[in-house]
Amino acid sequence: MADLGRLLVIIGLSIAFGGLIIWLAARYLPWLGNLPGDIRVEGDNYKIYFPLATMILVSIIGTILLNIIARVFRR
Repeated sequence: MADLGRLLVIIGLSIAFGGLIIWLAARYLPWLGNLPGDIRVEGDNYKIYFPLATMILVSIIGTILLNIIARVFRR
C-alpha cells in the first residue's frame, strides 16, 4: 500500500511540474504555438488548431533533454 501512495505522489508532482512548465512557457515564450507550420483553420462556427511545428519542436527538445539526463545517470 505504501508503494501505491508513493506512486500517486510521484504522478501528482509530475503533473504539477508539467503544469508549471506549460505556464512558464506560455508566459515567457509567446511565439510558442504560433510557429510557421502550425495549422489553424477558422470557419463561421468552428475553430481547428493543430500545432504541428510546435509539437515537433517540443519533441526534439524533450528527446535531447531526456538523452542528456539518461547519459548523466547511467554512470
